[in-house]
Amino acid sequence: MALIPSRPKFRKQQKGSLRGLTKGGQFVKFGDFGMQILDRGRITNQQIEACRVAISRYFSRKGKVWIRIFPDKPITKKPAEVRMGKGKGGTDHWVAVVRPGRILFEVANVTEDEARNALLRAAAKLPYKTRFVRRVEEV
Repeated sequence: MALIPSRPKFRKQQKGSLRGLTKGGQFVKFGDFGMQILDRGRITNQQIEACRVAISRYFSRKGKVWIRIFPDKPITKKPAEVRMGKGKGGTDHWVAVVRPGRILFEVANVTEDEARNALLRAAAKLPYKTRFVRRVEEV
């Protein structure tokens, strides 16, 4: 299951900036526990899928998983040994731009120990620092 946009409005994008904190998505909304990123960077669609597989394999048909990020930014690359010029390369892969504080995954219907272990296994698939967070009840 490849996470890519079905019909992107534009085929190519500029690099953009990674500065600042996350604009939204910094609280656990759907599940009971979540994985929050502490670094800034780009997460590829393959890394997201690897995390999802690690979580669902650990749960083995119990619990519920939400993926709170989507890779909607195309990264282009020119083929190897191609001369300079002749325009921008074709789309190589898709990434999700993440800034500190963003919730990446949420889980529910499992114990805290199970959720912690599953999200720890998923965090091992990412090249960034993450932390385990709990849902904060609003009064």
